Amino acid sequence: MTTQAILPIDRQAIVQLSQSRQEPEWMTNLRSEALELAGSLELPVLEKTRIDRWNLRSFGTHKAETEITSTEQLPAFTKALLQDDSDQASLIIQRNSSIVFQNVSEELTKQGVIFSSLEAALTNHPELVKQYFMSVVSKDENKLTALHTALWSGGVFLYVPKNVRVELPLQALFLTDDADACFSPHVLIIAEQHSYVTYVDNFASHGDLNHLVQNGVVEVILKPGAVVNYASVHNFDESVTDLSYRRAVVEQDATMNWVIGEMNYGNVMSDTTSLLKGNGSTSDAKIICVGTNEQKLNVTTRAVHFGKNSSSDMITRAVMRDAATAIINGITKIEKGATGANGQQTEKVLMLSPKARGDANPILLIDEDDVKAGHAASVGQVNPEQIHYLMSRGITREEAQRLVIYGFLAPVVSIIPMKNIQEQLQRFVERKLGQ
Repeated sequence: MTTQAILPIDRQAIVQLSQSRQEPEWMTNLRSEALELAGSLELPVLEKTRIDRWNLRSFGTHKAETEITSTEQLPAFTKALLQDDSDQASLIIQRNSSIVFQNVSEELTKQGVIFSSLEAALTNHPELVKQYFMSVVSKDENKLTALHTALWSGGVFLYVPKNVRVELPLQALFLTDDADACFSPHVLIIAEQHSYVTYVDNFASHGDLNHLVQNGVVEVILKPGAVVNYASVHNFDESVTDLSYRRAVVEQDATMNWVIGEMNYGNVMSDTTSLLKGNGSTSDAKIICVGTNEQKLNVTTRAVHFGKNSSSDMITRAVMRDAATAIINGITKIEKGATGANGQQTEKVLMLSPKARGDANPILLIDEDDVKAGHAASVGQVNPEQIHYLMSRGITREEAQRLVIYGFLAPVVSIIPMKNIQEQLQRFVERKLGQ
């Protein structure tokens, strides 16, 4: 693969932007170093997907947005993404390059929880940010991670102290509606020992964004005994290419729960990984994908076991329509010494059109003998006998097909522990498949 030499911004512009935002010198230097790396690193090599053929040049530039004082000032298309009034008590909203709204409950502050924009945390808690920023996803992994390190803007910082249990979900909205504005949020979550938190975010776009690239990174650090529930729904239109790395480091007896809804209309590269470092660590990932038109989706879910008696479960279900293509990768890696580890995964793809394509690739990489590991994968079309049976009961063909699809997705959607996310995913599925 030939490295693309064209970068979206030059070094001087990066330095000036960082200095204008009064970022610490180490962040300015990190951005500069990462941009230099981006000029020499390759794009990631994905299973059966030529990402180098995608339009990945339109990253935009940083543009400051006007802050808002109420969610009533949000664009109409975003209001339905807010879960409910109680969740809005702790809510951060990013529009294009900037954080425009932030509201954190007093109770959280009293508990010592830090829930703020990453930019604010860089000023108010620089030691914490410096210790953990780009520590789970490295800037030199590939061109995309280097570009993210150089260009990130906005983002969320969440810190939960030891033994603190946050009962209500914390919420963030990431909105883009300006084709010229950079949109590369970074989410950094640190859960100290025996803490508990649920974080929910939504990504959405509006208008013709001229092939804008969303190049986002999520890093989650779970200390021993911590529990983090992370739910994320992406709903960009066809003019946005969505590139997302999500990665968690899970220490002893900690639990990482992922719920990911890939409801985009444009091309998608999604990589969700749990690094099970500690003994007794646990990861559970539930992924829903729906592809339409000529979308190309490459969705990878990964669990890497280092700790003894660690466990992982990954379930991915994808529905593909029209001429959409999905490459669904499940990777369970059990390292030498991870005795007693248990890694399970299931990938299923349902195709609704002769032109749709779906590949399910279960991969088990095991370097230890005393472990359990298993996988199940299937790719197929709607069973005509099921459709015929439903139609014989007076149901139309369209409704029969819709019921079969919901039945296919239900084993994942129904066990999502957050009712609001269940309902939201159901709405997006109905909208995508109802076209």
